[in-house]
Amino acid sequence: MITIGELARYVGVSTKTIRVYHDKGLLPEPPRDASGYRRYSAQDLVELVKIRTLAEAGLPLATIARLSAGSPAELQDAASAAVTELTARIERLTATLSRLQRLAAGNSPFLPPEVEQHLLRLHDLGFSDRWIALERDLWILTFATSPDTARRYFADQSQAQNDPELRRLYLEYDRAHDLDPADPALADLADRIVTASLARYPTTDLNEPPDDLATLPQLVQSSINASSPAWERLDTLIRHGLRSHR
Repeated sequence: MITIGELARYVGVSTKTIRVYHDKGLLPEPPRDASGYRRYSAQDLVELVKIRTLAEAGLPLATIARLSAGSPAELQDAASAAVTELTARIERLTATLSRLQRLAAGNSPFLPPEVEQHLLRLHDLGFSDRWIALERDLWILTFATSPDTARRYFADQSQAQNDPELRRLYLEYDRAHDLDPADPALADLADRIVTASLARYPTTDLNEPPDDLATLPQLVQSSINASSPAWERLDTLIRHGLRSHR
């Protein structure tokens, strides 16, 4: 028979841990001897090794207590469930680590790296800080609410801005921000945007989307229009021009 201190040393745990196992019902407390000390048997040593092994494997103490008298099949099922839970937790932690690493490297945690690279490139292409900030906010909104739609829009816009003629239209749209809404230049720009849109997309792609799909594009466009009366007028002219070709 051995003392609690000897038991702890043999198994490699603290006496405090053994007392926790007693409190949780994992390891029965032996009776005290005539000297007032608790004496542990070889079987207690075996049970404590089992408990420590299962705890180090990641099984919760409550599960270990339930399995202490269970069958090998029950232990296998509990281990499989723990593997599934731990795998999911590792995936969440890995994703969190990736986001923190991007943040520590000075990258945005809100947008995919390719979108951030696109936004950085816009400055070199001559777009205003106002346009870039607005586009960043709109991409954050779109990727947060509809990632699949955002990826599709982003691929299309990236391709469009690689076309010199289309990029020139985007730049003119940007610079129209401060124009008077009645400026004739807006009507001319709208006509050229309509012509380019009709050449780039099939007419069916320019139809009004169903109500259940229209909310996000309308929200995005309303945010753009709200920042400039000239942009709002330009949007109205473009919509009118596209409707006339349907």
